Amino acid sequence: MTSPFWAALITSSLAAGVTSVGIYSIRHFGAWGRRNTTYFMCFAAGVLISASFLHIIPKSLSMNPHAPVYLLLGFLGLHLFNRFITAFVCEKDPGKAEYGIGIIPTLGIGFHSFIDGFVYSIAFTVSVVTGVLATAGMVLHEFPEGIITYLLLVRGGFSEHRSLLLSFFAAALSTPLGMLISYPFISQTARPLLGALLAASAGALVYVGATHLLPQAEREPKRYSLVALAGGVLVAVAIVMSKA
Repeated sequence: MTSPFWAALITSSLAAGVTSVGIYSIRHFGAWGRRNTTYFMCFAAGVLISASFLHIIPKSLSMNPHAPVYLLLGFLGLHLFNRFITAFVCEKDPGKAEYGIGIIPTLGIGFHSFIDGFVYSIAFTVSVVTGVLATAGMVLHEFPEGIITYLLLVRGGFSEHRSLLLSFFAAALSTPLGMLISYPFISQTARPLLGALLAASAGALVYVGATHLLPQAEREPKRYSLVALAGGVLVAVAIVMSKA
């Protein structure tokens, strides 16, 4: 029978593999991806914002009564980082003026994926069956997440090679890394601490979706952008329902 550790490692590595497939696919169909970036951004915004409000925030509230504070800190933390990038990188080097478009979402996605690794550890520590049921839905969103991360980095002015590496580390490798780091200590991790981390992650994701993805998509309106946004919302609802 597979031990909880190996079950968590295998499943989190599968999630990283699915993300990598998304990155690889869009890397080799780049022209098509760039033409449809707006649709991907709307879809991602729908997934990230909906998943945060429907699942991550309520879950963090049930784990930590001070979760709203950490939610705000996560949101403001990315805002301040964005201001730093704008003030000290973009304005000093106009050629890098779009870097924030790629860096900020990547940071938010990377942090979220890292915390996902914690979730794998917790779920499989309870039982393998619980782990499979709890994480089945998580794997579903990894493919578009890899695509979005890569495209945002390219759109932000990074080279395709650097975008490939950064998206792999942020969106794919961070999940099994979070699982490996958290697993030895998960039995000692207080529930309120994990709730605080989840809340901060939700704040970061809401910031990414509401202040980066949607405004950027609105500047380049596409005929079916609302359909893409609705699709992202529906995917998030399906993921949440699959965990219920």
